[in-house]
Amino acid sequence: MRRLIFCSVLSLFPIPALAQIAPADLITPDAMKAHVQFLADDLLEGRDTGARGHEIAARYVASRFTAIGLTPVVNGGWYQRVPFVEVRPNEDAKLIINGTSFTHKKDAVIGGNGQVDAEVVFGGFCIERPDFGLRDLSRIKVKGKIVACLSGYPKGLPSDIGAHLSAEKTKRLSEQGAIGTLTIRTLEREKQMPWARVISSGDERSVRWANADGTPFDAAPNVRASATLDRAAANALFAGAGRTLDDILAEANRKGGKPRSFALNKRATLSRTATLSPFTSPNVIGMLPGSDPALANEYVLVMGHLDHIGMRKGEDGDLINNGAMDNAGGIASMLEAARAMAASPNRPRRPVLFAAVTGEEKGLMGADYLSRFPVTGTGRVVGVVNLDMPILTYDFTDVIAFGAEHSTLGPIVAAAAARDKVGLSPDPLPEEGLFTRSDHYRFVQRGIPSVFLMTGFAGEGGKSFRDFLATHYHRVSDDLNQPFNWQAAVKFARINMLIATEIANMPLAPLWYSDSFFGKTFAPDAPNAKRP
Repeated sequence: MRRLIFCSVLSLFPIPALAQIAPADLITPDAMKAHVQFLADDLLEGRDTGARGHEIAARYVASRFTAIGLTPVVNGGWYQRVPFVEVRPNEDAKLIINGTSFTHKKDAVIGGNGQVDAEVVFGGFCIERPDFGLRDLSRIKVKGKIVACLSGYPKGLPSDIGAHLSAEKTKRLSEQGAIGTLTIRTLEREKQMPWARVISSGDERSVRWANADGTPFDAAPNVRASATLDRAAANALFAGAGRTLDDILAEANRKGGKPRSFALNKRATLSRTATLSPFTSPNVIGMLPGSDPALANEYVLVMGHLDHIGMRKGEDGDLINNGAMDNAGGIASMLEAARAMAASPNRPRRPVLFAAVTGEEKGLMGADYLSRFPVTGTGRVVGVVNLDMPILTYDFTDVIAFGAEHSTLGPIVAAAAARDKVGLSPDPLPEEGLFTRSDHYRFVQRGIPSVFLMTGFAGEGGKSFRDFLATHYHRVSDDLNQPFNWQAAVKFARINMLIATEIANMPLAPLWYSDSFFGKTFAPDAPNAKRP
């Protein structure tokens, strides 16, 4: 199938035409390196959302947009100031299950901004999708209850669909009237995320963009408190129940395992308060105008997140999480794609927006805000190319193209990657739920076809990628001391630039395939295309 798609797209966009659109020497190793060196410098202190270092990074991106010759689109400027509310937890976390107290950051990690006291019910994976054989919520009453949910989704579901259903749990529970949640980690999640790492972030601030009245936006307003449980607290929930926790976890660990929901005959008190503080942080946005007046209201969006996690104590007393791969590398790719497209004598037909968004590390907040408050006037974004945390330490020969198989973006992605002899591979880390963990997902939720490339696992890629996740991801060692392969960085930027260029030149705007789960879920009334 992949070969057939590839051949069909070559008939539309032959390789020589791609080469003419984007000369190979427009993106250089030195240019990529220069961007990363600046954005990952210690002086930017990890580019935390709302912090001075992020503001400096935003000024850098805006200065590059000016040099490239992009057009400012936010009331004549570069910055879409996103109103935020910082939610900083107070030291009053409490969890009581049937009269027994459990300690925050020892037995549980407690969050939220409120107090609930209610009966607890077990909701299995807490997913209600009969089309996937999941009826977790229809078997129990959740209104006014605290609902205990297994983390993740049943093994065997496609990783992108499973990740989406998992990410929507709290929202769906809130819609049905649940007032609190307790998360029980599956065996796979316990292996992935040791308890010591879970509790290390137990008192972190959270960030939400603010409504017009200054209150924090909340997609699940009924759920006022939540907790993730370690085994002792989880076992207390299931003491005397019809099934043991060990049996439930064993079932959930099997392919297709779907533990049924049931009442627990337990009561819990769950509470924590927080202090709210307003602030702002910018999305930085520029536009390359299109050449075809008939397509002037159809925008392509190329974006990456500019923020990182800021200052946290790490190894050897280092405090600065530089975020060289995550996501200085992605922003460098975006900037060089913009420069190459602006320098080409062949201006794309559609206008192209380039955005360095804020608040990704806080829950895709800047992208969510941009998707809900667009800067396109009467126009609309028709396709998204997202650049996030490419691992640039090896000469990758394949990529994972999240989202590509769901729309007519797929053939374009395949052709652009093939130009650099790069193949497409399936998701090698389905347990990570990566499809929902980066900014493109917020635009998918608005019904817009989107693609996000991850450097692949072929050859040395698997070891290099896993090594990064194990030793550098969200750690102070994600810095310039890593062995960057700047030629690989060029290749990554070039492939994404070609994808954006071809989207901008498509005769028709991208369409969801008629059988796409995401198209049917988020754009059920939009025109679609038959899968080739």
